[in-house]
Amino acid sequence: MRLTEPAPRRYLIALLLGAASVAAFAPLGWFPVAWLTLGGLYTLLGPLADRRDLAREGALIGWLFGLGIFLVGVSWIFVSLSTFGGMPAPVASLATLSFCAAMALYPALACALFVRLAPPAGWRRGITFAALWTLTEWLRGWFLTGFPWLAVGYSQTPPSPLAGFTPIAGVYGVSLFTALTGVFLAEILRGGLWKSARSTVPITTALAFILLAGFVLSGREWTTPQGEAMRVSLLQGNIGQDVKWLPEQLEDSLLAYYYLMRDNPAQLTVMPEAAMAMFYSDVPEDYLDALEQLAARQDGNLLFGVVTGDWSQYANSAVSLGVSGQQRYNKSHLVPFGEFIPPGFAWLMSMAHIPMSGFTPGEKTQAPIVVDGQKIAVNICYEDAFGEEIIRVLPEATVLLNISNMAWFGDSLAPAQHLQISRMRALETGRMMLRATNTGMTAIIGVDGRVLNRLPPFTRAALNGEARAYVGATPFVRWGNWPAIMTAIVLLVLVAFRKQRAAAGN
Repeated sequence: MRLTEPAPRRYLIALLLGAASVAAFAPLGWFPVAWLTLGGLYTLLGPLADRRDLAREGALIGWLFGLGIFLVGVSWIFVSLSTFGGMPAPVASLATLSFCAAMALYPALACALFVRLAPPAGWRRGITFAALWTLTEWLRGWFLTGFPWLAVGYSQTPPSPLAGFTPIAGVYGVSLFTALTGVFLAEILRGGLWKSARSTVPITTALAFILLAGFVLSGREWTTPQGEAMRVSLLQGNIGQDVKWLPEQLEDSLLAYYYLMRDNPAQLTVMPEAAMAMFYSDVPEDYLDALEQLAARQDGNLLFGVVTGDWSQYANSAVSLGVSGQQRYNKSHLVPFGEFIPPGFAWLMSMAHIPMSGFTPGEKTQAPIVVDGQKIAVNICYEDAFGEEIIRVLPEATVLLNISNMAWFGDSLAPAQHLQISRMRALETGRMMLRATNTGMTAIIGVDGRVLNRLPPFTRAALNGEARAYVGATPFVRWGNWPAIMTAIVLLVLVAFRKQRAAAGN
């Protein structure tokens, strides 16, 4: 695109490219779309980078791209605030828009820096864009507690060939290769592969190498199974968020899970997050005794989500009962506005009706829950969006387990996106991932990131299957995100060095 094009047209294209990027993620999962939209954004910024004094214009284009992807991709925030949180629709709309606008600042930063720092057109320019994109995604993943949702690497779960890089470099490494794929495609098309093959051979070769290497790595086994498979039953109660905490609903909820467990015996039975809508100390003892007796039929254990503590201090917990004894995990990475109120925002949350929004976080590193000889790394809901936190108990843990209450988001994009995030965690760690959710997506995920089995959403049922323990450590388990981040930094340094040498030669 030429800089002579009207600015409003460039802005509209940026917004539409961002919105279209959501199709690369679940539930559609059209992973090549991310290559095309990032390549399109890169092409849109090209004429600005030729000027260098248009960084502000680049920031605006990047912000509009980000606004498009977040407005469409995390529209479920409105659902949780308004439909189930009780916040007035106009206020919930404004809150959602404000959040998306804030998240769009990260791609705005990447694009502004790219316009300011980009070398002349060519493969080095593409590398600069990809490295800056990766670094700002990583920044978004931890700054102010982090929001890594919709990092482009998540769009590349199998069958994408780029999924093969996940056990080595994690989701941000996959983001780097996704961006490189997009910009290399854009450079090839811009150069006219059929007209100027010689000038595009290096970039074409690099692109082919990335895709081929990812494909070959996809067949690599980084961890090994150990021992016998464990029979598991993941219970999906399908209890609506609008009735979950009503006192008159409590007995029906308890009975629903009792019957599901009774009819689906297993060595490990799992109920979702906050399956018992009360404090653990208030759960009737005879009900807990009955559940323990059901677990004992298979010399097994039950793990369920419940709030522990009292109104003065409470935690979002997973508690296990059964032959392995009582154990507990307390959620450590809390959701802003949902589980704790950031300073200065109490006025906003006063307009919502969220049962509990002042949780106490658990310790950052907690021992795995041991059941039937397997060491289970439990994480609750949003926590599995943070890969470097999941690996804190690895390689000791042999299975990953996520319990969630996705009823907060209704029939939106959130449940499918969350399942895709769990698939990425399985790939990163070389561990099976079990997911027990209230309304969906309850699933069993293999070490290759593929869904082995799952329940239809919004059904009351049990997902029965097997879980294998896996031992060993992937490179990501050993080093976390640092290889990906350092690679991006090194690439920027090398490009800057080449640029400086070229300027000195002139």
